[in-house]
Amino acid sequence: MNHAIVFSDEPVLLVGGAGGDNRQLLQLLDEIGIAIAADSGADWLRSVGRIPDALIGDLDSVSDDTRAAMPPGAVHHIAEQDSTDFDKAVRSIAAPVIVGIGFLGGLVDHLLSAMTVLARYPDRAIVLVGETDVVAHLPPQIDLQLASGTRVSLYPLREVMGMSSGLHWPIDGLKFSPATRTGTSNRADGPVTLSMQGAGMLIILPVSQRGVLQRALTQADGSWPAL
Repeated sequence: MNHAIVFSDEPVLLVGGAGGDNRQLLQLLDEIGIAIAADSGADWLRSVGRIPDALIGDLDSVSDDTRAAMPPGAVHHIAEQDSTDFDKAVRSIAAPVIVGIGFLGGLVDHLLSAMTVLARYPDRAIVLVGETDVVAHLPPQIDLQLASGTRVSLYPLREVMGMSSGLHWPIDGLKFSPATRTGTSNRADGPVTLSMQGAGMLIILPVSQRGVLQRALTQADGSWPAL
């Protein structure tokens, strides 16, 4: 966070350019006071009547009209092309949690790149919101107040192991890897605790559980032990 542009003691909404449900965006805007745009996410915000508090990215896709509507000091051009606009925005925001919308729809390569960014910043509390699901990187331990029957999917981005309580199919002793074993379509038997032995595991929950996941991430210690 040494190069942060936006500093907040409250959650920050980060809006990407993949679009989504306007009602969902407006609901998040009602709940979260600070709205940051990653490049053309500013166009989506402007289309619902909100000028973003900051615009971050390489600015190769935001419209000229929206860029002109931004206060000059709120536009932050990061020209390098070695990272995505999502990555540029994440490393530019210092906040207890980032809630991202507009990253899970659209092109599949952009979606996969967003998953890579989650794995790149395992210490950060980031919740990506889609129309049906929410996705986050798991901290070392998390306690989720889930109702029995809630779908819980785990997807590894590297080889990783962990332990669980409250899952219908426990994960203790299993070695997960994107090439060999994933943990999709599990379910909760009630409140769930997950403890991971290393970084690299994503959790996917129904979008109705966004609040549960967001609260759990902010209450968890997201610091991984130094290698």
